[in-house]
Amino acid sequence: MQIVTDTGMDLYLPPELMPEIPIHVVPHTITLDGISYRSGVDIQPAELQQKLMATTSFPITSQPAGGEFADMYKKLAANGDPDILSINMSSGLSGTVNAAKAGAEMSPEANVTIIDTKTLCAVQGWQVAAAARALKAGWSKDQILALIKKIGDASESMYTLDELKYLIHGGRIGHMKGLLASMLRIRPLIGVEKVGGTYSQLGMARTFDQALHGLVDLMLKYHKTGSDLRVQVLHSYNEKAVLALREMIAPVFNCNFMPINYMSPALAAHTGPTMVGVAFASMDVFKDVP
Repeated sequence: MQIVTDTGMDLYLPPELMPEIPIHVVPHTITLDGISYRSGVDIQPAELQQKLMATTSFPITSQPAGGEFADMYKKLAANGDPDILSINMSSGLSGTVNAAKAGAEMSPEANVTIIDTKTLCAVQGWQVAAAARALKAGWSKDQILALIKKIGDASESMYTLDELKYLIHGGRIGHMKGLLASMLRIRPLIGVEKVGGTYSQLGMARTFDQALHGLVDLMLKYHKTGSDLRVQVLHSYNEKAVLALREMIAPVFNCNFMPINYMSPALAAHTGPTMVGVAFASMDVFKDVP
């Protein structure tokens, strides 16, 4: 079996947790000022944000086409292993899952199982990495599917940001609601709900510092003080704030911190440079991962 995913994923893990088999990534496309870039291929996270800050234009993102998934599935099947596990970002936030399904229909030579993670970013990366490690260890497909679901069910993602214009323009929050929030300088606290895999508003704050503290308060709704957690803080282009968030979280929980890194350009195009987020789950969830 082989693993395919997309650039809705962030995979930044310590070397000892990195999977030992190839992960095949089908990229999203970002178009800015008339130029199209493949996320993570033609443009990297910091470069994208630098370009955004230098233009008055807004980016447009597009999911991979079904044909791009088909090309990947066919290529992998031709290498002698037609069984493919395609682990894709939430259908509630992107049409990527539908594109993967279309690609599978165009690839009868491949036996593709498509997973709608109902999440994205760091948690999707954790699922992909765990699946790859389990595959390397000889787990069955059903066991791997159960592991992916277990990690998704137990993990939470949430973020905040200091500037709303990219979310408003991209339709991620209602236009009038977003304009009002911008005028009042309200910073939203946003999560990913698990039923539809869509964004949900978890709260709001008057200042960005209060919003960062609000993320920690939200974490405490899921896990008590001192809990053993895997934690990954990430950002679009806001290193000062992401370091501050990590410092706020560290004394509250017993954290196994993943490396700080940028979120995928395909995601950060919708947030602009100020976004800071956190993904977390109980360490018990990962104890059986090979």
